[in-house]
Amino acid sequence: MSTTVIRHDWTEGEVRALFEQPFNDLLFQAQTTHRQYFDPNQVQVSTLLSIKTGSCPEDCKYCPQSAHYDTGLEKQKLMEVKKVLEEAARAKDSGASRFCMGAAWKHPTQRDMPYVLEMVRGVKAMGLEACMTLGTLNRDQAGELAEAGLDYYNHNLDTSPEFYDSIITTRSYQERLDTLSHVRDAGMKVCCGGIMGMGESLQDRIGLLRVLANMPDHPESVPINMLVKVAGTPLAEVEDLDPFDFIRTIAVARILMPRSHVRLSAGREKMNEQVQALCFMAGANSIFYGEKLLTTPNPEAHADKVLFRKLGITPESREGLSDEAHEQALLQQVRQQQQASLYHDAGAPQAQAAATLQ
Repeated sequence: MSTTVIRHDWTEGEVRALFEQPFNDLLFQAQTTHRQYFDPNQVQVSTLLSIKTGSCPEDCKYCPQSAHYDTGLEKQKLMEVKKVLEEAARAKDSGASRFCMGAAWKHPTQRDMPYVLEMVRGVKAMGLEACMTLGTLNRDQAGELAEAGLDYYNHNLDTSPEFYDSIITTRSYQERLDTLSHVRDAGMKVCCGGIMGMGESLQDRIGLLRVLANMPDHPESVPINMLVKVAGTPLAEVEDLDPFDFIRTIAVARILMPRSHVRLSAGREKMNEQVQALCFMAGANSIFYGEKLLTTPNPEAHADKVLFRKLGITPESREGLSDEAHEQALLQQVRQQQQASLYHDAGAPQAQAAATLQ
């Protein structure tokens, strides 16, 4: 089998032609491309923690963390380093190979940078890959994060350049591209994708993927999110995207960026097993594992494990950890969750009685 040529010069017509293929033909091409660069039955597993929640000055119309909208979100200041590292240790025990930390900032301040850098060093000391999303970075901040050992920086483009101003007005598209350039120049890997289902057109999905695929270096990780509609945000009532359009977007991303991890990201909680299975067939090979993705629900860890078993999928191994050990770590996490659930159910009547007495 000949290896797919890595390209950075995709035309609009070429990308549109991929989207407009018969569904089975598109999935066959995406799966064929996927198998040239990845084990088709392995998925990279990450855990995401919100280290600072809410009060963001940006006006992203999809985001419950924006200070512009009243979504009832409980705001939290920057977490203590110790608590972040405790969560990272739990993620490692549950089988995650990468720990991602997100802060609802327009950009990190110099006051907060020392704490952020300490988090990175602590996560790296555990043997985990470290990823952060902190908003806009200047060149010096990118250099500091790289020096601390940060592996990935996430900064999504969200949508096409043409549709972008309909979603966000407080940060320009060029600012996002500049941050990605600083990350690359500092030697870090790029995690960059977008959100589907915000009312964008097929033309906008084509536009977003063309920007990503025509970068001088493809993002190593490409999260494809399905909009999670949150009451209080301007997009709370937007029309649902057809799942087949979402799967097509996954497939085209795989074909355009063959060596990238394509992440089935936000919105999985609303997808049934069959849709998720088709996304994996289309070339998705990365997920967030756990009950919450920043501030929105994510499928429970044991549900992911059950689905993996049905599909014969295993998590990508961490360096220095065998497949068997990785499998056992995930099974142990499932048992702990089941035991906690049983304990919670058994203790609920006593808790209610105690509340009544008080």
